[in-house]
Order: sequence, then C-alpha cells, then structure tokens
Amino acid sequence: MIKSYIKGNKKYYEVFVSERISNKKQISKRKRGINSEREAKQVEFELKTELQNIVNKVPSWNWLNWKSEIITRVSAKFKKATVQNYESYIKKWVPKEWDSKKLDQIQAHDIYKAIELTKPFLSPVSQHTFLKILKRIFQEAVECGILNANPAKSVSVQVPESNKKVLNTSEVDDLLFKAKEYNHRFFPIWCLAVKTGMRSGELYALTWGDVDFERNLITVSKQWTKKDGLTATKNRGNRIVPISQDLNKFLHELKQVETPNSDPVLPRLVEWTHGEQSKVLREFCKATNIKEVKFHDLRATFITNMLSQGVPLVKVMSIVGHKKMETTDIYLRLAGVDIKGATDALTYTVPTAKEVHDNVISVNFSKA
Repeated sequence: MIKSYIKGNKKYYEVFVSERISNKKQISKRKRGINSEREAKQVEFELKTELQNIVNKVPSWNWLNWKSEIITRVSAKFKKATVQNYESYIKKWVPKEWDSKKLDQIQAHDIYKAIELTKPFLSPVSQHTFLKILKRIFQEAVECGILNANPAKSVSVQVPESNKKVLNTSEVDDLLFKAKEYNHRFFPIWCLAVKTGMRSGELYALTWGDVDFERNLITVSKQWTKKDGLTATKNRGNRIVPISQDLNKFLHELKQVETPNSDPVLPRLVEWTHGEQSKVLREFCKATNIKEVKFHDLRATFITNMLSQGVPLVKVMSIVGHKKMETTDIYLRLAGVDIKGATDALTYTVPTAKEVHDNVISVNFSKA
C-alpha cells in the first residue's frame, strides 16, 4: 500500500506491505520518506520480494501477476498512450497459456511461437512493436532480480525499411506556391513543416512564446496528441530549430498583431485535431498533380533537402531531434548524399551523335 503525506510543506510517500505466513500470522515492512510515487512503486516491489524470501517462498511471480505489475510500473513511467499500447498488445496477442506459467518457465521458443501466431494479423512493424514490449517486460524482471536472463533478447523480427517519400526542391516550391495560390487553409502548416522539420504534434503545440525573433530560433519542447493532449516531445528532450530569413518574414506576417505568448502559432484546424492531416495533404497533391506524400513525409523532405545541401549530419540530427545516428542515416541514403558522384569514376563514356556520325562506316547487314 502506498500513501502520501506532507512534512515541512513537502510531499512524501510511505509504503506498507504485509505477507501472511499462516492463516493467523502476518509479517510486514514499512518505509517512509520516499520522494516520488515512481520511487515508491519500486520500493513496494522490493519490500514484497523481501517478505516473500523471509517466509521461504520462491517469489510467486508468474506471468499473470507480473503483467499486472508491469502495467502499474509503466503507468508510473510513461504517458497514457504508451500504457494503452502495452495493455492492448498484451491482451490481444500474448497466448492465454502463459497465465499459468511461472515467469522463469517462459523461454525463447515461447516468444517465437507468440510472434508466429500474430503473423496472419499483424504487419511486420506491429510484430516488431509487440516484440519490443515483450523484451521490455522481461528485461524489467531481469533488472529486479526475478530472472537471470531475458528470454526475448535473442528473438528478432525482420522489418522491411519503410518506403519514405520526399519532395525535391522544385516539388516543394510547387506545393507551397499552389497552396498559397488557392489560399489553402493548411498552407501555413505545410510551410512550417518543410521549413523546420518539426513533427505534426510539435507544430500543433507551437506557441508564440517558443519563437525567438531576436535570435531567430524556435524552441521545440512539447507536442500534442489526441490521446495524451500536451506532453513532452517524442524523445522527451528540448531542441532548437533555426529560423531562415524567409521563414522569419513569413512568421511575422502570420503573427500580424501582438498576441499573448500562450497563443498557438498555427491554426487549430478540425482535420488536424482529428488526425486527418495526411489525408488532406494527399488529396491536395492529387488534385494539383504533385507527387502524393503523407504529412510526415514533409519532415523527411526537410531532412533530405538539408543533407543534399551539405548541412553536416550532426547538425541535422540536432535540429530534428534524432538521438541515434542510424536514424538520420536512413535519410542520408534517401538523399543519395553518401554516393553522389561515385559513378563519375567510370572510365567508359556514352558516345554522342556527332562522334558516331564522324566515324560512320558503311556496313551492309543484309543477308547474302
């Protein structure tokens, strides 16, 4: 049991756990002065394990009660959408026979079998997500000393690289020109997307307080999602996006009049709020004969165009918020920067029409 209390104007947590030795006798442990609810949940688990060891029990962690414990832990660590994701995958795709298994009885072949059963119903990407969840669940048990090794560690799912589409410079110009020409309601949103590389939720959460006109910088510190509302960014970090000269001019035009710092920079359109921004963009591209792309492809377009113009990989990573270089490497390959000019080394050439004409030899290829 976890309870909070106030001491010296500061909030603390107290943990109390008990274990029954027989029908009449119980033993208990209590700890006070814990600084956070998350830490209290960890202490609660540790005290439970201590008591179970005291009464000479093997900790009774089977899959059924461990998955309940995991949901509690995930709820303390992550946002609501992540918790729902865990609950959904566990409920739908973990085999029912696992409920009767002790945690240390679940082996790699059980993981393989569980993944195999999902193949008729889940895409490789979703299978990979399911496996990631299982790996995290068992790794938590390893870190708590319940398991010696993670049975899912050696299991893998092959996921084909997603087919990202990007617009080249002229196609971006075409998109923005036509959107401006038709006075499309999404024009300012698309404009900021291709000029900053920000994610849809980050753009939705952007306020004028995040825009520093003096230093020409945008601070990206939050995002908005349908499930969780306003939260930290995807990687939970803040980053800075430089404002180009033409974007600076556009933002000033967009602002027009002084507004409170809490006001959103971009219009909160109904389709955007309902998550239909990709549908709107595809429909516009189709109607105006522009290559059809999804909203997130505008971020890919920003990244590949930056790389194509010679902006160093490390700078691009910093601007778009990539923590791992291999993530940005995908866009490097998509931009073709790493192989550009390689075929110039070929020593043979394509003959021109003039060269052929000057060296023409009359040959009769007709049959004798």
